[in-house]
Amino acid sequence: MSGVVRVSPGPAPAEWSVPVPGSKSLTNRALLLAGVATGPSRLSGALIADDTTAMISCLRGLGVGIEVDGTEVVVEGLGGPPVGPGTLYVGMGATVGRFLLPMLAAGHGRFEIDAHPQLARRPLGPVLDALRAQGARFDGSRFPLVLDAHGLSGGEVSVDASVSSQFLSGLMLAAPLAQAPTLLRFGALASAPYIDLTLAVMRAFGVDGRGQLPTGGYHACDYAVEPDASTASYFYAAAALTGSEVTVPGLDPGETAQGDIALVEHLAAMGPELRGIEVDMSNATDVFMTLACVAPFCFSPTLITGIGGVRVKETDRLAATTENLRQLGIRVEEGPDWLRVFPGEPRAGVRLPTYEDHRMAMAFSLIGLRVPVELEDPGVVAKTCPGYWELLELSGAEVSVWS
Repeated sequence: MSGVVRVSPGPAPAEWSVPVPGSKSLTNRALLLAGVATGPSRLSGALIADDTTAMISCLRGLGVGIEVDGTEVVVEGLGGPPVGPGTLYVGMGATVGRFLLPMLAAGHGRFEIDAHPQLARRPLGPVLDALRAQGARFDGSRFPLVLDAHGLSGGEVSVDASVSSQFLSGLMLAAPLAQAPTLLRFGALASAPYIDLTLAVMRAFGVDGRGQLPTGGYHACDYAVEPDASTASYFYAAAALTGSEVTVPGLDPGETAQGDIALVEHLAAMGPELRGIEVDMSNATDVFMTLACVAPFCFSPTLITGIGGVRVKETDRLAATTENLRQLGIRVEEGPDWLRVFPGEPRAGVRLPTYEDHRMAMAFSLIGLRVPVELEDPGVVAKTCPGYWELLELSGAEVSVWS
């Protein structure tokens, strides 16, 4: 990726609406379950972006029939777990790699799985340990790796979900294809609301995921994907920074199970005058950067805690956020799992790196609603929101992208 995007303040509309694309988390869960379900499923409002096209490519490589028409996706399921041999590339998508591994292990045969170097740096240990305990054999401890699958035994399985809830979600999604009912035991849980999302998608495909997970597989269904609350966070924050009112059609903050919608509550606590707050964001870590980029414009400091897990995301997001804010001239204090941002006027025209991280690019674009800012590699947003820069212009921002 290359290029630069410049975001500058423009006249903000008093009220505006933004068509946020579908949830990546829900789309990839639904694609995976549709891929192993019995019968054809239809997904409406699906996200079509780098992470979800990686899932679609992998499923097609396993023999799943998939037709894509805009945001409508028809999936002809396998009616059971995958059968090898298979060679798969999961790209940068953690929800692709970490969810596919357990599903592949529930199948049979040899699977070779590779990933983008960025994802290959991220941990897999907890999910590999839980799958080995059920009979799976792996050559390697991170991507790329080779899986020799003979089905999952089920039974009582322990998993460390303290670093990422994706490890637990992946095991939950695959459990109904195991040879016996599965009871997953875990202690500390990162980003707990994502487990509710997993349960909701499993229910849609015919499995009650509470307690001991039954065998029997999944049944096809029609599934509507709601807009992505993580992506919506940037537009909610844009409204707060411009004193405007934004609507995200199809996303009800009071109804959605997406944990990142908590940002709306945090912005409301700041009030129209933007006062600093102290907040535990352990259940909404993907949008802590959104709040951190609003914080310089508050009249008192903001303290964000519970975010240690972001150090093993696409980049060390806590360190990267601290560095970028300091480049903007903002005073910041950083701890192992917390960040304190002090009020300040960001320097205009600073060019910031985005660290191959879509959320770094989208979060720091918010600075440009108050003072001009330049961001490297604007195409990185294609991971979850290919049309982000056009959508940001709806806020009144002036956006220029060049190579």
